[in-house]
Amino acid sequence: MRVLSAIQPTGAIHIGNYLGAIKQWIDLQEKNECIFFICDLHSITIPYDPKEFQKNILETAITYLAAGVNPEKSIFFVQSKVKEHTELCWLLGSVTPVGDLLRMTQYKEKSKQFKKNLDAGILNYPILMAADILLYKANAVPVGEDQAQHVELTRTIARKFNQRFGKTFNEPKTILPKMGARIMSLTNPKKKMSKSMGPQNYISLFDEPEEIEKKVMSAITDSGKEIKYNPVKKPGISNLLVIYSLFSGKPIKELENFFNGKSYSFFKKSLSELLINSLEPFRRKRKELLLRETYIKETLNIGAKRAETIAQSTMEEVKSKMGLV
Repeated sequence: MRVLSAIQPTGAIHIGNYLGAIKQWIDLQEKNECIFFICDLHSITIPYDPKEFQKNILETAITYLAAGVNPEKSIFFVQSKVKEHTELCWLLGSVTPVGDLLRMTQYKEKSKQFKKNLDAGILNYPILMAADILLYKANAVPVGEDQAQHVELTRTIARKFNQRFGKTFNEPKTILPKMGARIMSLTNPKKKMSKSMGPQNYISLFDEPEEIEKKVMSAITDSGKEIKYNPVKKPGISNLLVIYSLFSGKPIKELENFFNGKSYSFFKKSLSELLINSLEPFRRKRKELLLRETYIKETLNIGAKRAETIAQSTMEEVKSKMGLV
């Protein structure tokens, strides 16, 4: 099975990103043909700092590698280095219903958030994502919950292209994590964990031990003392239980039984220790990679060349069927 996924170069990666996406990639690359990339072209659809852009791309590459992406087992590269992504995006625009783009939840949210900078890139974002996926004829796409709608649109685009020009693309399936698709904010457990809400809201994959402990101990919990999973009535402690379960590998029911009768403080201290120990290998690997910039760049270049070989083959087929060659 060919699996494809990507992440934007937007600085620090938090545990929500890791549990919702990257952790899946590490597991999937062991038994599948995987293509992972840094989607820098998606990042320019909203305001960003060009001077910091390459630095963020390098930092994201280091994060991937530190988290366990293996460039010997997976194709790993930067999106803009393979020009076929944008080329296919334009061609797929000819079979993409505008109404479907306007109905995208992310477009509605971004159009409210960036009223003064509402550009066509935000509207066309899902077409580029479809091009990313279909260019490599991926069978499956592991994503967070917020991107599942875009994969469904990709299936629609593939179907419409096939109907008009002949069987070319398969319809990729979405892979969602069984648990952890939505890790919530530490300061507002009713909202998804996000870097935009400030550093106290999330735990970075590379936070130092004292930072992790401080954030966990100050995380919002709920009224009452019972450590019980109930996302509606107890969203704070439920979110922390999910995090604990995913990093420990223990079922939530087992955790509820173990911490039964114990205080929130005791539970949080235990969670802090678990996260500090679990994230230590990532911190150590990142420090090593920060000293190997040349290796990082060479790895990305090799990955881009491997990706380009597949992309060029797909584009030859697409152009031929569309009568462009």
